[in-house]
Amino acid sequence: MTEKTELLARTYRAFAERDVETVVAMVDPSITIWQTEELPWGGSYEGLDGFAEFFGKLSGTITSSVEVEGIFEAGDHVVQVGFTRGTVNATGVAFAVREVHVWELRDGKAVSFRAYIDTAAMLAALERRT
Repeated sequence: MTEKTELLARTYRAFAERDVETVVAMVDPSITIWQTEELPWGGSYEGLDGFAEFFGKLSGTITSSVEVEGIFEAGDHVVQVGFTRGTVNATGVAFAVREVHVWELRDGKAVSFRAYIDTAAMLAALERRT
């Protein structure tokens, strides 16, 4: 693993352990975040407040974890490929949806995070009733 891919692997372990302090420590205060606005937590966010808002909306809608299949470096970007698995908070509907996260890292900190998910599959899970 490279330094950047190892940093990201540690970050995903911290997410899995709900270790917010470790996750926030790897984020640059000026981070930008984007995910499609089709999702309830989607949109564009900036800074640590935006980071907290994004993940607050996400965790308020679904309870999930990322299953990492692979992490690779592409210049300043590090790409994570895998699944998000969990349940919809409002209904308890389970889901397993393919996703790709693209992080831009500089000086050991994340300056950008873009989340791409199988949006149709996630929307179907959000709309399904038990």
